Amino acid sequence: MKYDWILFDADETLFHFDAFKGMQLMFARKGVDFTEQDFAHYQTVNKPLWVDYQNGTITAHQLKHTRFQEWANKLETTTSELNSAFLEAMADICTLLSGAKELMDSLHGKAKLGIITNGFTELQAIRLERTGMSHYFDHVIISEEVGVAKPDNAIFHHAHEKMGLPCKSRILMVGDNQHSDILGGINFGIETCWLNSTGADADLSIEPSYTVESLHELKNILIA
Repeated sequence: MKYDWILFDADETLFHFDAFKGMQLMFARKGVDFTEQDFAHYQTVNKPLWVDYQNGTITAHQLKHTRFQEWANKLETTTSELNSAFLEAMADICTLLSGAKELMDSLHGKAKLGIITNGFTELQAIRLERTGMSHYFDHVIISEEVGVAKPDNAIFHHAHEKMGLPCKSRILMVGDNQHSDILGGINFGIETCWLNSTGADADLSIEPSYTVESLHELKNILIA
């Protein structure tokens, strides 16, 4: 095994993150029919907030508050109540990406495994537990708790310290987001693997060590 540590992003790297389906479930529980148009409108607010969060210009708290402000006003509730309801719905529908369990099984005992996620604390442990994945990971590093998000070097530095400062040449970062996962890993000086399962156009200025279309493909590279 070339690596002592393999670090994974969570959303769309290990777990499916179907935000539309999650929001439909959350709003259905409140007796509201949440349409694709509603979701498209929500994304015009939500997507730029995530960019700001990754750029370090807003906090996790601000992101959570702002993205649900309009709906909180409409339903006469609080943004924190809607956030919790959304994360609860996302936990209820969570599924693993194809090949995730097989990959963890094949790596278990051969390398130490960790997660670095920009997702929120409330969702991580419950999702790992429900999918039977908790025992694979030595560390779960969550941006909301660290106070900075990927690609900021500080979250990788924090993870590195938690891991006991292993040699950087023996660490691989795996993620689906070129800007937060891959660029973050490259800037920190570790090897990276871009999981491009959707056939997205690559940003050619960001060069991962590997590009794979599935976790099955990654398993074949790592266990070869």
